[in-house]
Formats: sequence, structure tokens, C-alpha cells
Amino acid sequence: MLALLGVLTLTLAGGSPASAGPSDDIWSKTPEQLQKGIENAHPATHYVLASKLFASGRKGDGVFWFYAGQLRYRFHLESNPGLPPDGDPALFASLGEVVGRPLNEYAFGRLRTLRSTILRVLDWDEKTVNGFTSKQQHATEWNAVRAGLKKLLETLEQNADQIRRERTAHGLPNEE
Repeated sequence: MLALLGVLTLTLAGGSPASAGPSDDIWSKTPEQLQKGIENAHPATHYVLASKLFASGRKGDGVFWFYAGQLRYRFHLESNPGLPPDGDPALFASLGEVVGRPLNEYAFGRLRTLRSTILRVLDWDEKTVNGFTSKQQHATEWNAVRAGLKKLLETLEQNADQIRRERTAHGLPNEE
């Protein structure tokens, strides 16, 4: 599955699976290489960075880049509703499952930290240029996607006890 996601991610990020050299494959880059210029990269790059950081033990950093990627990817999809469903929308769903599931399982066990991470993501997104999808040309979509992430913050706060109980019932730890 990760190999397929690698090919899809590479293709959607502007590479060609048939002609791409190792330096073109975003899965072969280090986290430091991925982070450089990430504000201009395809949002899938954020997921790759998140996955690499999380796997290397930098779990909090991985969660940050996952939510930054989710925000930027949702914004890209909202701004481009005519995209073929087997392209970016399918990759977004796949990355959400393959990369997002373990990161969310970790993050939701630390609700206070998750809340502060999401606030940092919103701040980063507001202050950082988006060279992939224009915030100015798609201001309505940008604000709507950001509002959705803010709604998640409210949901976390209002349902923290229930989230913790459900995690405990499923054998998942709550560390905060």
C-alpha cells in the first residue's frame, strides 16, 4: 500500500514514476529536505513529512505536519471541486487512512497537546504563504476549511471526557 501511495504521491506532486530519479521521489527525501519549501509543495508532501517524523519518534512534529497537510489538502480540494475523483481526492483519502490513522490514534490520547498543536497549525497556516493553492484567489474556501479545523477544536473541548472514555473502552491509552 505504501508503495502505491508513493507512486501516486510522486505523480501528483509533479513527478513521473517512469522517469523520476531518487531525488525526485518525495518518499526518499529526509524530513529536513521535505520541510524546505514545503509551503509551496503539494499537500501530500506534508503527509510524507508527518509519516517520516512520526516513524522516527518525533511524534509531536508528525502530528503537526499531518494537521498542516490535512488543512492544506482540504483547502486544495475545496478550491478545485472538478478534480478527477481517482486523483487528488483518492490520494487524500488514502493518505488519511494510511498516515492519519496511527497519528490520530496517538494524538487523541493527548487531547491538550492536540489542541495546542491545532492552534499552532492554524497560526502557521495564517502566517505562511501557500504557494500551491492561493489563499487570495480562494479566500472563501480557505476560511471555510480553517473554520472546520476550529470546529474540531470545539468538539475536542466539549467531548474530551467522552473521547477519553471511548479510548479506554477500546484499550487505547490516555496520557493527558
